[in-house]
Amino acid sequence: MFQYIVRRLLVMIPVLLGVTIVISSIIYLAPGNPAQIALGQNARPEAVHQLEQDMGLNNPPHIRYVDWLSGAVTGDLGTSVRSGRPVTTLIAERLPATLELALSSMLLTLIIALPLGVLSAVQQYSWVDTLSMLFAIFWISMPSFWLALILILVFSVHFGMFPISGREGAVLSVTWISSLILPAVATGTRRAGLLTRMTRSSMLEILNEDYIRTARGKGIGERAVIYTHAMKNAMIPIITLIGLQIPLIFSGAVIIETVFAWPGMGRLLVNAVLNRDYPVVQGTVLVYAIIVIIANLFVDLAYTYFDPRIQYE
Repeated sequence: MFQYIVRRLLVMIPVLLGVTIVISSIIYLAPGNPAQIALGQNARPEAVHQLEQDMGLNNPPHIRYVDWLSGAVTGDLGTSVRSGRPVTTLIAERLPATLELALSSMLLTLIIALPLGVLSAVQQYSWVDTLSMLFAIFWISMPSFWLALILILVFSVHFGMFPISGREGAVLSVTWISSLILPAVATGTRRAGLLTRMTRSSMLEILNEDYIRTARGKGIGERAVIYTHAMKNAMIPIITLIGLQIPLIFSGAVIIETVFAWPGMGRLLVNAVLNRDYPVVQGTVLVYAIIVIIANLFVDLAYTYFDPRIQYE
């Protein structure tokens, strides 16, 4: 197991190199002059030229990339063109908010999808199954940004139950929870619809297996059959889907953080793209890639818990 983890961590190196090369190539090809944007449209050409030299924009793209990469290896992701602050400091300030939103969204997804999917499979073709599938199809079809606007209009503007935007209060405080609920719902419910369908499909396949009928024939209680025998064996495809949803949650959080003015990395990335703040874009995408790779490593390791036959050597 240890050797497998080490190998996976070593594989991260070429993956991260590929990610940084792609994002660096894209932002260098993007129109706009970061120095001009930073100083304003009325800035003197001499000042713009001097800032371009200070930022290294006059160097060829591959030289700029090597300079940035040499600093990134030591933990220096450069300095923001817009604010003049270190990129690592900006990311450190925004990362907790992004992780709070991502984890709460995933928790909400699991709380909704797993019980609903299991119940739908156990009571196949019943009214419960029909309503569950209608729920799943409805939320899959609902764009997250549109749902976010509806939630704000109904629960913030009309009823005044939750803050319209922002992140307030200490972690786990009532104020913090109230400001987190709407962004988490907007991010998590669409994933819940997809995971509900997968849970139902996986459970139906397992419930038709011979060993489930044998367990029932031996007089084992229905609750034990479902949650001890069927549910554990049905988790492999469900865990796979969860792993595939992790990058989508972070990419979706970019839009949700913008709609709710949530002070996370997604909003930081959007502002950096608009301002052509290249160091912030590169650093933020790099951190996103690291988080997704590590999260998928934990998903792979979770396979061994639900299926002991899976061994990583």
